[in-house]
Amino acid sequence: MTGLVLAVALGLGAYGVAVLEHWASTGRFRVAGPAISALALLGRESILPRKPDRLFFETAPVLLLVAAVLSLAVLPLAPGLIAADLATGALAFNAALAYVLVALIMAGWGPDGAYGMIGGWRFLGQLIAYAMLVVMPITAVAMRAESLSTVQIVASQEGLWNIAYQPLGFALFALAGMAMAFAPPFDLPTAAGDLAGGVEAEYTGVRRLVFRLGRMVLILSVASAMTVFYLGGWLGPWLPGWAWSAAKILAVASAMLLGGRMVPRLREAALLEWSWKLGIPLALANIFIVGLIVLVVPT
Repeated sequence: MTGLVLAVALGLGAYGVAVLEHWASTGRFRVAGPAISALALLGRESILPRKPDRLFFETAPVLLLVAAVLSLAVLPLAPGLIAADLATGALAFNAALAYVLVALIMAGWGPDGAYGMIGGWRFLGQLIAYAMLVVMPITAVAMRAESLSTVQIVASQEGLWNIAYQPLGFALFALAGMAMAFAPPFDLPTAAGDLAGGVEAEYTGVRRLVFRLGRMVLILSVASAMTVFYLGGWLGPWLPGWAWSAAKILAVASAMLLGGRMVPRLREAALLEWSWKLGIPLALANIFIVGLIVLVVPT
């Protein structure tokens, strides 16, 4: 029964993210928009490039979807409503995200096209820069909870959410999460303005549909992680836990997709420089500050 509930929640969540992205990109809020787009892609021919690496080309969209689902599996919606309650859930979340890089490199290499390959290598540089900004804020969150279990991390925020306890960590994790999900303004791998779709440029029909579904689930996973690690997860008055989780995830996803498009896209070099020269030192400072608070303030 739990598996069915989680499957339904995953489907509805991914569809909701697709509605939000369509609204953010076109300015029109159409609930049926993603369904119409999906049907259109299903009805189109899946064109194969002239000289593809067939294994990489076919596997990349599926791997992206699988990696996104695995990262989401360790994040709870409510007490007892989690696919995999691991003692090292926070690390498992980060480990699953590593396969997003593999998927995008394969998607860039597989079609044997210039735009796709540039998009894949762009994401490689982007991930190298921002991967530590995902791990280091999670480290500070785990220090407070004294556990890597995502369920225990939510429980540790009973008195005070982590967004208030460690706001610097939240800001860094939010930016790094958007970069991992290649959401605007970190959408360099797909940059429509200069790469004509980048890593997804050569995909059509069902393959493109699977790729886009994987990206919707990835954005949903990042929004869920922000909710679990910093916004108290299912904690809240009056409403049931799953309702609080859904409301917070929806709010975070909306902020990611709408707010990110209001910021101009930066050059790759500027994004990498920001991470290495400013982001990582701030993440280390956040760990130090949280460590001091944990030692000095009794729990």
